[in-house]
Amino acid sequence: MILDTLKNSQRYLLLNKGFGKAFEFLNRTDLNDLATGKYPIDGENIFAIVAKEDGRTKEQAELESHQKYIDIQYVLSGTDTMGWKPIHLCQQPSTEYDPARDLQFYKDQADAWLAVQPGSYAIFFPEDAHMPLIGEQTIHKVIIKVAIYK
Repeated sequence: MILDTLKNSQRYLLLNKGFGKAFEFLNRTDLNDLATGKYPIDGENIFAIVAKEDGRTKEQAELESHQKYIDIQYVLSGTDTMGWKPIHLCQQPSTEYDPARDLQFYKDQADAWLAVQPGSYAIFFPEDAHMPLIGEQTIHKVIIKVAIYK
């Protein structure tokens, strides 16, 4: 898991060959004007999801994980307080892994909380269970899905 700002994105380019295109998208000047929905960047290897959703409480949410994609969750407005727990410590799955959605949920409690402010992002790898969209207001964000290249 990484928490940072776009100013430092160059530091992470070697972690995955798709990060260059992902951060190029996040550096667009029109992000706030994009309609909610999915934006292809490199087919199904890299794509963006623009979301604007009401925040929820920690009690309303569950940890989630992905096996095929890395999440780069960039906050445009609102504060997204994201929970985190190492996947190997999750002991209470509430769903089976769904390969079509690349998604599994857990009832475990988060071990740490990150208040991700506008202009900041969190990167979650497959070993990171995470709980996004925790907040008291509408959260406007861009989630970049970057395939795990093998």
